Amino acid sequence: MSPIDIDAELAQRMASAIRDGFEDYHAGFAAITARAKGRFEQRQWEVAQQDAVERIGLYDRCIASCMETLRLLAGDAIGERALWLQVHARYTSLLSTLIDAELYKTFYNTLARRLFATRGVDGQVEFLALDVEPSDAITHPVARHVYAVSAHRPADAVMRVLGDYRFGVPYVHQLRCAAAVSIRLQDDLAHWGTHPVRGIELLDTVFYRERRAYLVGRVFGEHRFSPCIIALVNDGQGLRADAVLTRRADVAHLFGVSRSYFHANLSNVGDAVVFLRSLLPGKPIDEIYTVLGRAKQGKTERYRTFFRHFQEQANEQLVHAEGTPGMVMAVFTLPSYPLVFKLIRDRFAWPKAMSRQQVEDKYALVFNLDRVGRLLDAQPYRHQRFPTRRFAPALLKELREQCALSVQVNDETVEIALCYVQRRFRPLNLYLREQGPTGVRAAALDYAQAITDMARNNIFPGDMLPKNFGVSRHGRAVFYDYDELCLVSDCVFRDWPTPRNEEDAMSDEPWFHVGPRDVFPQRFGPFMGLPALELTAVREHYGHLFDPAWWRDLQQQFADGVLPDTPPYAREHRLA
Repeated sequence: MSPIDIDAELAQRMASAIRDGFEDYHAGFAAITARAKGRFEQRQWEVAQQDAVERIGLYDRCIASCMETLRLLAGDAIGERALWLQVHARYTSLLSTLIDAELYKTFYNTLARRLFATRGVDGQVEFLALDVEPSDAITHPVARHVYAVSAHRPADAVMRVLGDYRFGVPYVHQLRCAAAVSIRLQDDLAHWGTHPVRGIELLDTVFYRERRAYLVGRVFGEHRFSPCIIALVNDGQGLRADAVLTRRADVAHLFGVSRSYFHANLSNVGDAVVFLRSLLPGKPIDEIYTVLGRAKQGKTERYRTFFRHFQEQANEQLVHAEGTPGMVMAVFTLPSYPLVFKLIRDRFAWPKAMSRQQVEDKYALVFNLDRVGRLLDAQPYRHQRFPTRRFAPALLKELREQCALSVQVNDETVEIALCYVQRRFRPLNLYLREQGPTGVRAAALDYAQAITDMARNNIFPGDMLPKNFGVSRHGRAVFYDYDELCLVSDCVFRDWPTPRNEEDAMSDEPWFHVGPRDVFPQRFGPFMGLPALELTAVREHYGHLFDPAWWRDLQQQFADGVLPDTPPYAREHRLA
């Protein structure tokens, strides 16, 4: 057998091993996801969060296992480019009839990039993200249920809906739930005219996240349709319908980048993505993949769409992102595209005292937390290359001088070893300067609500300054600077000591010992950096934030295994 034949046979075995490696991952992903139904039925909220963390880590574990298999097959030839050219060709042929081929390609690319990271990117060895077929081309219909709605007995259709989705827990009162959902649909869509709701179409797959199960689909009128999301809760006494969402803005928030990932056991991912885009036509496809738990595919789609736009805007430069420069991160953006790129600086200005690894650990922690709609998803990208000429001179100078550990610059390219990519939000400190009194008050109160929501889910932001928060296009405050973030349960919340004498009272510095984890809520005011009137309003409406006893009570709840519920929708969407 000639060396060429040996390489061909080896390449086929390696291609098959990569395909099998992805299918092992896909099966493991499905198995973990399938647990969500039982967790919901048995109210195992803490275990469900452990499942979420396990599923996030599954991809890297499967990549490591597959890499070990490839090394055993190829031996010393594992890094030979000629061999990988053949592996690429044979792998391509294995995917020709698969609906979710883009997911297989992303798995392959992860292996190739980790193997060749120090050698750059080779378009003949990898599937270039710009060449991965976008999921818009998928036409395979996703499984769904369709219901006709009677003008005279609309609740009958909702009764059939609730009956078709089987759970191991009964409804407290199924007819009341059906009537409440029906009335809400009729009220929300009354502007469609007489008999507004003609039909309901729902995905066969139930979506689970945190403490809720969601029936996801569309509601049809005579000439139009709208999203239809029915949220179910299990309150210990049985199931009940908790909320109905029909406005795209509310559904976009439910599927937002500040939320944890859904557990939805989809047989094919791409066709579900296409369906969800019909509900949210303005939502980037990468964010839909990501919120479905397919974070790696989301990264691929984000790369593809960004760099396609980047190439089309050939004369636009990368510049510093608006906002107060951070002491830990350098942040840049392309003004015409809503992403920011964050690089860890080589050295941190006082009083920042953490290491580079600790910053990376904070971002990894956020990846595994229940983000409750208040922590912006941050995806790590490694070994990204940009043309040097596309950087504004001031930005390039800063990266060379302050991010040398992350950046290699030559005349042609800037290679970034590690950056975190986030959706670009308007910094809260700038937003507050731009709004009228009503907008400023609403933003300040939602900022306080964001801190409350995070705290109730065992997240302490650390640095509360408005510059570390952003505001979405819907006016919602989110936190996006994680270098001081920690768990509420890891802090020591103390009362501010009573001064012993006048000298203590007038001292600019604490006259008592302060430990590294000590926090003094009564002193939060100056660290919030809000205008005086807004700080007064926050104290009035969110006085608990300044009460050490409230924080200590939260810690006790966490220690007792009690996890407060934070609904992912406004109170007005909840059913009576």
